[in-house]
Amino acid sequence: MNILTNLLSQPIQNNRQKRQRRGIEIKSPREIEIMRQSAKIVATVLKEISELVEPGMSTADLDAHAEKRIRQMGASPSFKGYHGFPASICSCINNEVVHGIPSRKKMIHAGDVLKVDTGAYYQGFHGDSCITIAVGEVTLEAARLIRVAEETLYKGIEQVKAGKYLLDIAGAIEDHVKANNFSVVENFTGHGVGRNLHEEPSVFNFRTNEMPNIKLRAGMTLAIEPILNQGSKVTKILSDRWTAVTIDNSLSAQFEHTVLVTETGYEILTDRSKL
Repeated sequence: MNILTNLLSQPIQNNRQKRQRRGIEIKSPREIEIMRQSAKIVATVLKEISELVEPGMSTADLDAHAEKRIRQMGASPSFKGYHGFPASICSCINNEVVHGIPSRKKMIHAGDVLKVDTGAYYQGFHGDSCITIAVGEVTLEAARLIRVAEETLYKGIEQVKAGKYLLDIAGAIEDHVKANNFSVVENFTGHGVGRNLHEEPSVFNFRTNEMPNIKLRAGMTLAIEPILNQGSKVTKILSDRWTAVTIDNSLSAQFEHTVLVTETGYEILTDRSKL
């Protein structure tokens, strides 16, 4: 993918190089507390966006709101300027999979499947999360895709616990997607998150021998982010060199949380339900 590997979700093609450059960071209690705050900022922004979005808005309107609120809460947008990305959110509509660039020309309509991904950098640490929003009344199949995508995220998160393995997460995600006759996008993965927006390890959404099956340890912080397509898993990059779309024009949905590994299980740092 040449220059296109410089994207906001972890691209598989970069995994080996990044693994060689740095190892997995275990966060201290102080660092975890800071990450709780950066993640809370992200969760707050996404909750607000989910409540304010309506037909007739542009994706640039959502981006402006996100940047304003992130800065008001004492953080900076993780995405803006990252490898040249020009905005504070990624906004993807319908067949757009990841890394959509907000625009005044990109209008939101009733029936759209809207993905909004954002991150906040606070006191040296990042939080990262994504939601998919049904704009108004969507088709039954679109609603099912969104529901299964969110279920799939939690199926993966339920596997998180010190002593478990990365492929426990991947297997739970893959099994739930296949059971519901959708496809898992394989071009992009989840990732560690903390001091850097993308850290080791890569968090795959399907079983693979591409990477070591790392044992989870308390203090790891992971961005788990399954991406589901209604049709083919194959994607392509548009001429803007950022936006990935489905090859067959089918719908796509994604959910993501920043998750802390604990001795007894997990803590969802970007949990919107507690706000």
